[in-house]
Amino acid sequence: MRHPQTGLVKKGLVGFSWTTLFFGGFPALFRGDIVIGLVTMVLSFFTLGISNIIWAFLYNKQYTTRLVEGGYVFADGEALNALARSKLGIA
Repeated sequence: MRHPQTGLVKKGLVGFSWTTLFFGGFPALFRGDIVIGLVTMVLSFFTLGISNIIWAFLYNKQYTTRLVEGGYVFADGEALNALARSKLGIA
Protein backbone atom coordinates (compact mmCIF):
# COMPACT_ATOMS: atom_id res chain seq x y z
CA MET A 1 0.00 0.00 0.00
CA ARG A 2 1.30 3.43 -0.90
CA HIS A 3 0.33 6.85 0.39
CA PRO A 4 -0.07 9.13 -2.65
CA GLN A 5 1.04 12.37 -0.97
CA THR A 6 3.98 11.13 1.10
CA GLY A 7 5.09 8.13 -0.95
CA LEU A 8 5.29 5.98 2.18
CA VAL A 9 4.84 2.27 1.54
CA LYS A 10 3.32 -0.10 4.09
CA LYS A 11 2.35 -3.71 3.76
CA GLY A 12 -1.40 -4.19 3.96
CA LEU A 13 -2.55 -7.61 5.08
CA VAL A 14 -5.87 -9.43 4.99
CA GLY A 15 -6.89 -12.76 6.42
CA PHE A 16 -5.78 -14.66 9.51
CA SER A 17 -2.85 -13.20 11.47
CA TRP A 18 -0.58 -16.01 12.61
CA THR A 19 1.81 -13.52 14.16
CA THR A 20 -0.96 -12.09 16.34
CA LEU A 21 -1.99 -15.60 17.36
CA PHE A 22 1.51 -16.49 18.54
CA PHE A 23 2.87 -13.11 19.66
CA GLY A 24 -0.21 -11.23 20.84
CA GLY A 25 0.16 -7.46 20.67
CA PHE A 26 3.77 -7.36 19.47
CA PRO A 27 2.93 -7.35 15.72
CA ALA A 28 0.68 -4.34 16.30
CA LEU A 29 3.47 -2.57 18.20
CA PHE A 30 5.95 -3.27 15.40
CA ARG A 31 3.48 -1.87 12.82
CA GLY A 32 3.13 1.33 14.83
CA ASP A 33 -0.26 0.55 16.40
CA ILE A 34 0.87 1.34 19.92
CA VAL A 35 -2.57 1.62 21.54
CA ILE A 36 -3.94 -1.48 19.80
CA GLY A 37 -0.82 -3.45 20.74
CA LEU A 38 -0.99 -2.47 24.39
CA VAL A 39 -4.73 -3.18 24.62
CA THR A 40 -4.17 -6.57 23.00
CA MET A 41 -1.42 -7.39 25.51
CA VAL A 42 -3.61 -6.41 28.47
CA LEU A 43 -6.55 -8.45 27.16
CA SER A 44 -4.26 -11.39 26.52
CA PHE A 45 -2.98 -11.24 30.08
CA PHE A 46 -6.45 -11.17 31.62
CA THR A 47 -7.89 -13.86 29.32
CA LEU A 48 -4.81 -16.11 29.50
CA GLY A 49 -4.24 -15.77 25.74
CA ILE A 50 -7.77 -16.62 24.62
CA SER A 51 -8.24 -13.11 23.22
CA ASN A 52 -5.27 -13.69 20.88
CA ILE A 53 -7.25 -16.39 19.08
CA ILE A 54 -10.17 -14.04 18.46
CA TRP A 55 -7.97 -11.04 17.62
CA ALA A 56 -5.94 -13.11 15.11
CA PHE A 57 -9.06 -13.35 12.93
CA LEU A 58 -9.72 -9.61 13.09
CA TYR A 59 -6.45 -7.70 13.26
CA ASN A 60 -5.13 -7.77 9.67
CA LYS A 61 -8.43 -6.59 8.20
CA GLN A 62 -8.74 -3.87 10.83
CA TYR A 63 -5.16 -2.67 10.24
CA THR A 64 -5.49 -2.56 6.45
CA THR A 65 -8.88 -0.84 6.65
CA ARG A 66 -7.32 1.89 8.79
CA LEU A 67 -4.54 2.30 6.21
CA VAL A 68 -7.16 2.80 3.48
CA GLU A 69 -9.03 5.28 5.68
CA GLY A 70 -5.73 7.10 6.20
CA GLY A 71 -5.33 7.67 2.48
CA TYR A 72 -3.22 4.67 1.44
CA VAL A 73 -4.04 3.07 -1.90
CA PHE A 74 -3.42 -0.44 -3.16
CA ALA A 75 -0.12 -0.59 -5.03
CA ASP A 76 0.16 -4.15 -6.29
CA GLY A 77 -1.02 -5.97 -9.39
CA GLU A 78 -4.68 -5.51 -10.31
CA ALA A 79 -5.52 -9.14 -9.49
CA LEU A 80 -4.11 -8.86 -5.95
CA ASN A 81 -5.66 -5.43 -5.49
CA ALA A 82 -9.08 -6.79 -6.47
CA LEU A 83 -8.68 -9.73 -4.08
CA ALA A 84 -7.72 -7.41 -1.22
CA ARG A 85 -10.63 -5.08 -1.97
CA SER A 86 -13.08 -7.98 -1.94
CA LYS A 87 -11.72 -9.31 1.38
CA LEU A 88 -11.98 -5.85 2.91
CA GLY A 89 -15.43 -5.18 1.45
CA ILE A 90 -14.29 -2.17 -0.58
CA ALA A 91 -16.08 -1.52 -3.87
